[in-house]
Amino acid sequence: MKHVLFDMDGVLVDYEPGIRVAHLAAALDRSPDSVHAAIYDSGIEDDSDAGRIDADEYLRRLGAALDTSVSCAQWTAARREATRVRPWAIALASSLPPRADAAILTNNGEILARQLPTIAPALAALFGARALVAGQFGAAKPDPAVFESAARHLGWRPADTLFIDDTAGHVEGAKRVGMHGHHFRSEALLRDEIQRFLTR
Repeated sequence: MKHVLFDMDGVLVDYEPGIRVAHLAAALDRSPDSVHAAIYDSGIEDDSDAGRIDADEYLRRLGAALDTSVSCAQWTAARREATRVRPWAIALASSLPPRADAAILTNNGEILARQLPTIAPALAALFGARALVAGQFGAAKPDPAVFESAARHLGWRPADTLFIDDTAGHVEGAKRVGMHGHHFRSEALLRDEIQRFLTR
């Protein structure tokens, strides 16, 4: 049995952090610069991605950094606005032959896992419980531990798994645990790589 493990942002979806920041800034009546700093410069996002804080603590700390309260609904609306599923990627993942199966491994925290059906309904419907976030394993890509944990959780052998990510360093982390890796650059190259992998 072969397995295909997809990154989410930059592979299955187009993700624009600037749109997320602007949308949340408008909802909270804060400047985009302050929201950007609160999310990306404070360590909150990294702590969430690596599973060091849960969804409630994430929102509490984000609100404290902005001197306001941030609801899950506000966070989710901003993330959804910034996330656009790539139809071709959904079609590709859903058309894998019966001898293969697919999952997601994304550097995100519990809050995204909880809200994925609202943020990207097509992904939630297709992958279900196989839409994994790094935060649930207590480590973030490219740490080899997150790939080992994800494979064990899925019941997959790393040697039978192709990992796809738009960040080359993340691909190298997957290879360190014995996975095959593809640095995503285009739809055509990805299709060719999956075909080669499945027919080896």
